[in-house]
Formats: sequence, C-alpha cells, structure tokens
Amino acid sequence: MPSRLSPEIEAAVRARIAYFRDLGVFDFYRRADAAVGMTTETDPESAASAQLETEIVTGISAAALPETPTPMPSAPALSVLTEAAKSVAPNDRAAALQALREEIGDCTRCALAQGRHNLVFGDGDPNARLMFIGEGPGADEDAQGLPFVGRAGQLLNNMITAMGLRRDQVYIANIVKCRPPQNRVPEPIEANTCSPFLFRQIDIIRPEVIVALGSTAATYLLGAKSPLGALRGRIHQARGSKLIVTYHPAFLLRDPRQKKEAWADLQIAMKELGLKAPKAGGQ
Repeated sequence: MPSRLSPEIEAAVRARIAYFRDLGVFDFYRRADAAVGMTTETDPESAASAQLETEIVTGISAAALPETPTPMPSAPALSVLTEAAKSVAPNDRAAALQALREEIGDCTRCALAQGRHNLVFGDGDPNARLMFIGEGPGADEDAQGLPFVGRAGQLLNNMITAMGLRRDQVYIANIVKCRPPQNRVPEPIEANTCSPFLFRQIDIIRPEVIVALGSTAATYLLGAKSPLGALRGRIHQARGSKLIVTYHPAFLLRDPRQKKEAWADLQIAMKELGLKAPKAGGQ
C-alpha cells in the first residue's frame, strides 16, 4: 500500500488544485499509461502522490462547478428564514440584522461550529447599495469575528477604495459564517445550512448590486453550478439584486495577473451604481 505524502507536499498539492479551481479548471486527467502502468514496484512517494491526486481530483469533480449549469440541492428548511421576504424600512435594517444575529445565536447547526473561535456574521452599512459576498472566514476572520480582515481583506479594501467607496459604505458577508478546517471549500450540507441566513441578510439590506467573490459564492447565490469564467463579464440576478461575479481576493493574491480582469468586473458594478473611480491624486 503506498505511503502518504508528507504534510508539506500534500498542502502544496492541495493549494495547486485550489489555484486551478479558482481559474475555472475542474477536470484533471492523467495519462493512461502512467495510471495503468503503476505497480507495487513504483516509487512510494510517486505512488502516494498519484493516490492523493486521485483523491483530490475525485473530490473536486464531485463538488466543483461543471461546464453545464446544474441545480443546487435545496437548503434545509428553517422556519425563520423560509417566510416570504418582507421589506424592511431603511431605519429598521440595523435592528433587523441584530435580530437575525440573535436568532443565529451560538450556532451549532452544522459541523463547522466544532472548530470555530468566532462566528463571522457580517460587517458594514445596513443600507449599503453594494454588497460583497465571499466563501467563508479564514484564520484572521475566525480570530476577530469580522469578514475579510486578513491579507485578502486588505486587498478587498483596496478594491473598494478604487471604486470610490469606503469599506463602511458597503456590506460584506460570506456563504458560511464559520471557518472551514484548513480553509477548505464548504461542504454542500454546510453551505446549504448556513446560506439561508445570508439570504435573509440580503433581503434586509436589499443592495442594488452584489459582487460574488469566487466560484463558491457564485454557486450558492445563483443556485446552480457553472465555471467562473462563464459567469464573469455579465449581470445576473439574485434575490432582487443585480449580481456580478469576479475572482476572490485570495485568488488574486496568488495570481496578481488577474487583477486587471477583476477590475473590469468591478467596473460593471460601478456602472450599475453610477460610480466613477477617484482621479489620481484626489483631483
């Protein structure tokens, strides 16, 4: 039986797979002669690498976004969230969000609660015209209880500033409110359990535009799986708001070459909101 890879190599392989997933590449193929020709005399490290590759690719093929959009499974019924969305007056939105936070409480509705330090509800203006939605909290967010406060959050802040806005003028949240172990992609049961609370946040805030940061956010907001590349560059609809899909800031940190593409996506949002980028030097 082949030995496992060292934790360092395994982490590197998983990071590379995540990199391709963010690019919209979800299917990987190994040459038939390499797969069929493997014997018990194969180098143990190579065999373990091939086994890990198979495990990762199998997992991604099952959970990632195929080329043809397919419906997502329905979220579990939550009585407080399945009621018809009711309009909340602007002056009442902060209180409505606080009431929702109290309804969530010290949540143990899915397995993510077991490893979290802080539940990350959301942050920003209850009357925001623009809402950013990511995948889930990372280590910094888990420690502080606020979304996007790590390196990816710093980049998101820069993106918001480039749009001519301040962070406190938008609202930021995630598909899941607890950190997945090792920042893995949330399992469908986790996302489907938690996302109804996000949907209620959207219903309360009623943003004009939502920017989905990454493929996971786009999947659960649209209710269907599609490659990120097929979703970018156009306007979708989600819960009464215009939805624009772009790269997650964490992906942009790994591949800064895509920042230009992300800026093009943000410009679509800016056009819908009637925003103009600040001139250099504040002129």
